[in-house]
Amino acid sequence: MAPRQYWLLKSEPSEFSIDDLRARPDQTEPWDGVRNYQARNFLRDRIKAGDEALFYHSGKEPAVVGIVTVVRPGYSDHTAWDPKSKHFDPRSTPEAPVWFMVDVRLNEVFETPLTLTELRKMPELESMMLLRKGVRLSVQPVSPEEFQAIVSRARLPGLSIQDDSS
Repeated sequence: MAPRQYWLLKSEPSEFSIDDLRARPDQTEPWDGVRNYQARNFLRDRIKAGDEALFYHSGKEPAVVGIVTVVRPGYSDHTAWDPKSKHFDPRSTPEAPVWFMVDVRLNEVFETPLTLTELRKMPELESMMLLRKGVRLSVQPVSPEEFQAIVSRARLPGLSIQDDSS
């Protein structure tokens, strides 16, 4: 069995938020609509059931807002075949899919989101892909150490990065 891997999945909260996931049956939903080849390759080839991911709200107030668990590994993104879908891509067919998705289940919603500004202040995240200039992937790997640092920080309600003197 392959070791658990860690990921960051970005979503614009106006499109699909952690609260939307919380409201789904079994708090489970396909992570569909990814239309970047590198992110697609992660979904298709690398993400496995049992992997965990940070749920990241992009947009005006970017922040890590919780954790999801992958419950179904990469499979064809059928929204690409639907001409009525905003994710439609005429190049993708059931016989030759271009795009892939995974299913995720809600694991935890952080009491206090960990903002991008706060993430940038954490020295243990200095090489994190999310914080690199020009990297905008909606699906990206996270090291086990980065994942643990973020989760540990997010589980300390009310503790700001500047409060590290205690």
